[in-house]
Amino acid sequence: MSSAVVNGLAGAGGGIIAQIITYPLQTVNTRQQTERSAKKKKAGSGGSDASTLFQMLQLVQTEGWGGLYSGLKPSLIGTAASQGIYYYFYQLLKNKVEDVAAARGKKGLGDGTVGMFSWLVIAAVAGSINVLLTIPIWVLVTRMQTHTQAERKVIESKRELLLKEISRANSMDAHILKDRLAKLDSEKPRPYGTLQAIREVYRESGISGFWKGLIPTLIMVCNPSIQFMIYETLSKRLKSKRSGKRFPKKNITAMEYFPLNRYS
Repeated sequence: MSSAVVNGLAGAGGGIIAQIITYPLQTVNTRQQTERSAKKKKAGSGGSDASTLFQMLQLVQTEGWGGLYSGLKPSLIGTAASQGIYYYFYQLLKNKVEDVAAARGKKGLGDGTVGMFSWLVIAAVAGSINVLLTIPIWVLVTRMQTHTQAERKVIESKRELLLKEISRANSMDAHILKDRLAKLDSEKPRPYGTLQAIREVYRESGISGFWKGLIPTLIMVCNPSIQFMIYETLSKRLKSKRSGKRFPKKNITAMEYFPLNRYS
């Protein structure tokens, strides 16, 4: 099995584990972003933003534990695909660039190692390929995360209108409206699956809807590209120091990889 495939599988597996652990926070964060304009209006009238922990507890209370993991299945698929594709192409390009650098070094052109700019280009290309192939999955994940919230807002709007009508209606009409209000209060958001999300995106925007936000997402590729450029440079220096101090192994351990990723 090639090193590129191994890195792709490792990246996919690690991404899945991390996604399961952090998904509730991602769900709350996504909902906070979609409610930003509403929160600003509340702040103007004396309201205050709820903490992340409070919102998580509130979400569990209103939607159950499943609410924290709304859209988890496509998200896991997206994470596995995204991390797998990224690390596969990153390692594939890395192997080729290192082979070219080594060949040039044998000819006396350079020191046989890859420079910082080359790492930046490798990471950027791998990130761009990843975005182009996986952004449709993340469009669906975001829609599934926010769907239940959107339905609850619609139900709440209907409830407010009914309450206003009840306050203005006579006793006969008020009784009928109260029955409608009780029926509305018993309603729960409908189940929302992946196929339904796909149909809605296509109906609203066609095929291009699955690549909504592509340009800003490609621009954001700069962040991991810079991170991997710094990471590879620090990794190279650490390996060089280990070799110079006559360590028995030149490979970097998992515990050494952790601070490298942190500082990059």
